[in-house]
Amino acid sequence: MTTAVVGAGPVGMVVALALAERGEQVVLVDPDAGPPADGSWPRRGVMQFLHPHFFRHHVRRVLEERVPTMWDAVVAAGGVVNDPLPGMPPSMTTLACRRSTFEAALRRALEHDRIRVLTGFAESVVVQRDRVAGLVVDGGALAVDRVVASHGRRGDLGEQWRPPVEGGPCGQSYVSRMYQTRPGVEPLRSWLPHGARYDGYEAIAFPQDAGTMSALVVRASDDPRLEMLWDTAAFEAAVAAIPNLAPWTDPAASVPLTPVMRGGTLTNTYRGQGTPPAGLLFVGDAVCTTNPSAGRGVTLGLWQAEALLDALEVGDDRDASRAFDAWCEAQVRPWFADHLVEDDWIVRRYAGEDLDPEGVLPSGVAVDAAAEHDGLMPAVQQYLAMHAPPSSLAAVEDEVRGLVRGGWRPGYAEGPGVGEIVDLVAAAR
Repeated sequence: MTTAVVGAGPVGMVVALALAERGEQVVLVDPDAGPPADGSWPRRGVMQFLHPHFFRHHVRRVLEERVPTMWDAVVAAGGVVNDPLPGMPPSMTTLACRRSTFEAALRRALEHDRIRVLTGFAESVVVQRDRVAGLVVDGGALAVDRVVASHGRRGDLGEQWRPPVEGGPCGQSYVSRMYQTRPGVEPLRSWLPHGARYDGYEAIAFPQDAGTMSALVVRASDDPRLEMLWDTAAFEAAVAAIPNLAPWTDPAASVPLTPVMRGGTLTNTYRGQGTPPAGLLFVGDAVCTTNPSAGRGVTLGLWQAEALLDALEVGDDRDASRAFDAWCEAQVRPWFADHLVEDDWIVRRYAGEDLDPEGVLPSGVAVDAAAEHDGLMPAVQQYLAMHAPPSSLAAVEDEVRGLVRGGWRPGYAEGPGVGEIVDLVAAAR
């Protein structure tokens, strides 16, 4: 069996190595040749590559169980393993790591005598008698028995066999900047990123490897008031005033490693397998994307990778496609649906809209309520950790709705609202 894996992101690399270790021949196809010897790696076409990342405990579990050499490579590359908070099981370990460090480590772990890495663009799938027979890469045909398409949300390989994309832009945009902690200064270390929602925007400080951190500011896409944060002076003035970003971006504590970067076209999307020929399967962002500020993308992608590997092990390719599609409907779609409701509420909240006590309660409302009412926390923690699906919040819905009916509303962190940030930025420019 020869499998072509299209897309050398984390999902594609995990699938490629796992299949090779099962004895299959694998061709991993990606337009990017991988990290150069000098350590720089722009990874063109991957918008999230230089933006902040933080990896949930699920990432360690999948890597250790499916491709342990990859987990070892990430740790050896300097990924910071964060022990869980007191009282939590060891399985709750998180990883602070730049996406560039993470992917470069996975690439190094791909060295396997059954894996061929091919730099090129996958154009189309060759089909004979309703079965995959090859893959066209840069005009030349490869003879393969299977194609696993992990080519991201924008790839159109196999488009003719797939249903329309559900969802679209999540209504939020962001700017970020990466920093290096100065010598002698204690770097940001945390089990989770430091996030806070202020009146009109959200700010998150992400710890990463090698003493680096990223500062992120999220706004509603249709609110033009914070568009100017793309400007360096404006961004510096803003982060200096935002309480959870200021200590880590202070010039006395750190130096910028990147320019101010915009995160473009953030989406919540879902797309099933459709009716592809036998041997063509879609995985990762090609199936589902979610608002990246929630940090669920790589987790959902690696969940998909292991579910696809399981499906391929127990059935033929056509049965595997059906089984994997059903698994995604049951396990992945609920997170997509959760984001649709939650992100819509976040944007409306930024605009000053009030909660409807009788309407659908976004999951974030339960999270905010649990921060003030301890009895809600056990159910909410399971959801936040992605140990329980969004539907698990139904157990506390009546209590949360009662709070909302009684006049309780989610608050904002202490700090400047969007209007104050605009004034500070105007003065700085």
